[in-house]
Amino acid sequence: MNFIEELKWRGMIQDMMPGTEEQFAKGMTSAYIGFDPTADSLHIGSLVQIMILVHLQKAGHKPFALVGGATGMVGDPSGKSAERNLLDDQTLQHNLNGVKKQLEQFLDFNCGANSAEMVNNYDWFKGMSFLEFIRDVGKHITVNYMMAKDSVKSRMETGMSFTEFSYQLVQGYDFYWLWKNKNCTVQLGGSDQWGNIVTGTELIRRKAGGEAFAVTTPLIKKADGTKFGKTEGGNVWLDKTKTSPYKFYQYWINASDEDASKYIRIFTLKTQQEIELLEKQHAEAPHLRLLQKELAKDITTRVHSVEDYEAAVNASEILFKKDEEALIALKALSEEIFNDIFDGVPQAEVGLKEVQSGLSIVDALASKTNFLASNGEARRALKENAISVNKIKVGEEKMLSSEDLIQGKYILIQKGKKNYYLIKTI
Repeated sequence: MNFIEELKWRGMIQDMMPGTEEQFAKGMTSAYIGFDPTADSLHIGSLVQIMILVHLQKAGHKPFALVGGATGMVGDPSGKSAERNLLDDQTLQHNLNGVKKQLEQFLDFNCGANSAEMVNNYDWFKGMSFLEFIRDVGKHITVNYMMAKDSVKSRMETGMSFTEFSYQLVQGYDFYWLWKNKNCTVQLGGSDQWGNIVTGTELIRRKAGGEAFAVTTPLIKKADGTKFGKTEGGNVWLDKTKTSPYKFYQYWINASDEDASKYIRIFTLKTQQEIELLEKQHAEAPHLRLLQKELAKDITTRVHSVEDYEAAVNASEILFKKDEEALIALKALSEEIFNDIFDGVPQAEVGLKEVQSGLSIVDALASKTNFLASNGEARRALKENAISVNKIKVGEEKMLSSEDLIQGKYILIQKGKKNYYLIKTI
């Protein structure tokens, strides 16, 4: 498989230095991507770069994943409007361990000559003095050259510290060190990294008369203009303790048709033929959302597990189930998934003893919770057969009891098809 051709049909190339494709054609080539350890988990924005390394390794080349133990202490100014907080050693080490564990899910670190390798730039910076750095590195790159970079120009009005200004030199030296010590001739990254990457190739040329190459990927944008990888709750993380498998699955299953067609190329390993067939089938029956389902299945299974994927699918289908089938499914949910599904639904707290002794549905809808404006409105809704308790239709005579409690504490009330309310006992 030709690595560059694979990236091209998947829409994963933004910029590429002349000679890069020829470099890969020569045989096994080493290339690296840097990962920022500002958190102990990567998010789905980083998944683009992870997939680049996966394709690199599948094509027979050697991937290096550089975790920025040193650069994480400095802070990359690219795309940032303000100075970042610097991390202490303990936090940084914790984050590095988390990132390494996630990368091991995707890359093979024990497969012979093209095994993936992880490096930490703190290992070569920790013994370097400031004077040594400015003498051996800084003298090769002019201030004019550094000022011309977009990451610097965009901050000229608001200002940036010398620390962040020097970041491109530090990243440039990473590339030089890997080129010199690991025969790594290509740097990969997002298009916002182009300036920093080119500084590295320039440093290799000026300091050692060497030749190095670069490929960047486009920054992903959603069709509706909102930011990729963000929800109302923040980043979509790869760590299930930060973003549950259910919410992770929901992010992909809710993608628009246009976005799903783009994402399935970038985030899955499906072949061009498989994807084009899926798109054809999707176009014939768009209401079945085949693209979104295949996308969500593939990514959720690889990032989490088959079991997490199946649990997410079952949870997603609960809202469409009715009567006893829905009740059984609700009671089978873990509390975590239950809360994920009904996150954002209006809630009210009611005393557990009130429910155990019998609470009328009219009071539960109105005076005890204010879900509905009055007892009269509650009675009208009940007479119209519009109210369900735990997905089962009820009438005015319904008394809530401990038998209605899900996970021993919740009661799900529904008015019509879309209005949900949650009673939580205390």
